[in-house]
Amino acid sequence: MKKKVLVLMSGGIDSSLAAYILKKSGYEVIGCTMRLFLCKKKSSEKQCCSPDDINEAQRTAQQLGIKHYVIDKRRVFEKYVIENFVSEYMRGRTPNPCIICNVKIKFGEMLKFAKGLGCDFLATGHYARIVRQSEVRSPKSEVKYLLKKGVDETKDQSYFLYGLNQKNLPHILFPAGDYKKPEIRKLAKKLKLKVADKKESQEICFVEDADYRKFLERRLPQIKPGKIVDTLGKVLGTHKGISYYTIGQRHGLGISVGYSIYVVKIDAEKNEIVVGKKEELLNKEFLVQDISWTVSPPKKSPFIANVRIRYKHKESKAKIYLMKNKTAKVIFEKPQLSITPGQSAVFYKKDIVLGGGIIAYVV
Repeated sequence: MKKKVLVLMSGGIDSSLAAYILKKSGYEVIGCTMRLFLCKKKSSEKQCCSPDDINEAQRTAQQLGIKHYVIDKRRVFEKYVIENFVSEYMRGRTPNPCIICNVKIKFGEMLKFAKGLGCDFLATGHYARIVRQSEVRSPKSEVKYLLKKGVDETKDQSYFLYGLNQKNLPHILFPAGDYKKPEIRKLAKKLKLKVADKKESQEICFVEDADYRKFLERRLPQIKPGKIVDTLGKVLGTHKGISYYTIGQRHGLGISVGYSIYVVKIDAEKNEIVVGKKEELLNKEFLVQDISWTVSPPKKSPFIANVRIRYKHKESKAKIYLMKNKTAKVIFEKPQLSITPGQSAVFYKKDIVLGGGIIAYVV
């Protein structure tokens, strides 16, 4: 009997090809597209997935000869992703909604939905790999599933997936992870799929025109202006509200001091933006909370790992001290630019994802 897999199809090229690859490999494939963004009033905000995206996914499913469902997950998306996004900015932090969506929606809610349909697996178009590895331990043999970087390191998305664990990894497939992006696009053109020439979205899916400030304005009428100060506390100007700023920001500060200045700290309690020179963005030590492990937690503390502090950051060697309550202190070997509270720090051993957590604050 064929193994059955539910493929989350966004209407883009990667998830479309994931469905094709799995069908070609002998799986019984079912496509599914989620409605995610609940727009409470008429505005210019786009919906995620948009009607066009849903139509693209349905059209592709028809081309591939597979069943396709559209499921409404807007309320849980609002609860877990949107509310977190807004509250984090209110706290002066910069969240990563894709990570929350993966943990709570795609590999949480939708994995349950897949099992309810009688599916053996859930699949997405992420560029990452899951490798089954047998490890002999006396007296029993234990099966481990390793989350690894995708073959195409320029498109690798393992950073967004550190919330996966040994319970759900055995039930997840990432077909695109074994390919490079040009190969995926070439294959889509060969199959004459209409998504072959579709441009990739690089922005937050529920924020129109990449303008998260306008999105926050509609949901945070209580945003208040405050002081912009330097690292010595000298007042340099006035900010529009801490939610409009992020660590490392240089443009849009509205002040001039004769040299380039950057946001180096956001103090939510004082409602202040602290600015300084680029070198003042360099830090080595920070605290991570809400840690999740894809493998068993290290038995020794501290341990050494390569750490990535944002998606496009090149991971750097660090010493990690495990603490209580899923917390750890991370100390880089070399100072890194713009360690940003709210973003995730992900721990790697070569191409293997060990785990990660949310950056709480810089020491």
